[in-house]
Amino acid sequence: MEYPISIRSFGEHAVLIEWPNEVDDAILEDIIQFRSFLKQNCLEPQEWEMVPAYNSLTLIDRERTIDYQMFKAQLKTWYRERVGVKSRLRYLWKLPVCYDLDFAIDLEEVAERLGQSVARIIELHTSNIFTVYGIGFLPGFMYLGGLPKELEVPRRLEPRQKVAKGAVGLAGKQTGIYPQESPGGWNIIGNCSVPIFDAKREEPCFVNVGDRIQFYAISRAEYDLHKIQGEVGIYQFEKIKLDV
Repeated sequence: MEYPISIRSFGEHAVLIEWPNEVDDAILEDIIQFRSFLKQNCLEPQEWEMVPAYNSLTLIDRERTIDYQMFKAQLKTWYRERVGVKSRLRYLWKLPVCYDLDFAIDLEEVAERLGQSVARIIELHTSNIFTVYGIGFLPGFMYLGGLPKELEVPRRLEPRQKVAKGAVGLAGKQTGIYPQESPGGWNIIGNCSVPIFDAKREEPCFVNVGDRIQFYAISRAEYDLHKIQGEVGIYQFEKIKLDV
């Protein structure tokens, strides 16, 4: 399928390609496929940074100023002429979360606001599979779409000055994990016990846009064990290869 795309200048060294403004797996897949096509056939990966998100792809030339009009016309041609390419492998990552109230500082309030029990909130959060639509705000912060409507809750009116590393939050139609301590306004319902971003790893953030995430509940004792394993670098992430 060919979507109506728009292309605009994003400074002297970048352009922004935008797809229809929808949160949709098919649109995200088209973005990922076009990025793969560009990498394999059109643009030198060492020169270009390509950043996919919900409904956009940002192309950044690390070396030269872009001739916008010429590049815009070329991109439209490439998009029309693109063919199927082999994309990067996609994975379903299973991540542990402790929903203990010491971590889940907003869980009871969220449950009351949504008219659900705490157990039901946890059940909904762990039974769903989420799509990684973007990575940003903080290094490794995953914007996860596909939240059940029963879990949709607005951001907090007053953001906190300090949200703990690993905090798992809800905001609007999204859920996500704070990869490091940070200010934030999401509703905190648990804490992920394993490091999402580690600058010392060969791949600091192991997850990519287009991957899937499923959470599972763990006890406080399991949480403490995972923290130790993560700190010494022996925690083994559970992942399943996806057929896409």
